[in-house]
Amino acid sequence: MAEPDRVIRRDGEGVPALSYLPGVREGRPWADLLEVLDGPAGGPANSRVNSPAAAAAFIRAELPGWVVSGAPELGRELAAQGATVLRHAHTMRRDLRADPPPADWAGAPLREGVRAVPNDRAPEELLPAWRAAFAPGHVDHFPGDDARAVAERLGPLLAGKVIGPVLPSGLLAVDAEDRVIAGLTLTDRDGRPWVAEVFRDPGRGYRGLGGDLLRLAVADLAARGGEHLTLVVSEGNPARRLYESLGFDLVQTSLTVLVPDAD
Repeated sequence: MAEPDRVIRRDGEGVPALSYLPGVREGRPWADLLEVLDGPAGGPANSRVNSPAAAAAFIRAELPGWVVSGAPELGRELAAQGATVLRHAHTMRRDLRADPPPADWAGAPLREGVRAVPNDRAPEELLPAWRAAFAPGHVDHFPGDDARAVAERLGPLLAGKVIGPVLPSGLLAVDAEDRVIAGLTLTDRDGRPWVAEVFRDPGRGYRGLGGDLLRLAVADLAARGGEHLTLVVSEGNPARRLYESLGFDLVQTSLTVLVPDAD
């Protein structure tokens, strides 16, 4: 799957002002990886967007009701001008070619009483463990009820409608009663393997099971010829330490906000 072309948004005088990857998030148009431009190469700087405050005002006028992901400084200015903060997150990536996974990551069995199965079950089967992993108070808690969680989060994700098609390297962990207790969903995001979800039901124990699934997934993806694996972790999520220990490096920090609708 080819990466989509970046969109260039111009000001009233035709000067390039914004660049972003188009998408859909929270049911709204999404300007991902948004960058504020300085005008055409070799030309004068765009005076309408040459400060965070001016850029935020321009975005509010041009992209009302949009979700915008970009530099934290810009996101904070948008929030100061009425935008709603959705997520402060860090993008991390593991290079599978320069730093191939250790041989013992491949095919390693999970602990006693737990087995790995393909991530091909209905979202309702994942829901209890996913809910327990992101309980109230967790930075990634979903506030809607279970029906909304299935309809708006897990269902579309597993159907490949949110980020991209689900990849076979993702896995679920089930207990002796065949209940899902942990899971890892990998997707194809515009040609880039992407960790969409990692979760574990903490009430059932098995500390470290999410890391076990991630090791298996990294090894499988590398064996299939994958070059990189990317994920996003929210600010304040302790899982970031796990990702760092497994060779994921920070590549970008962003703030995602919902721009107010037009008056």
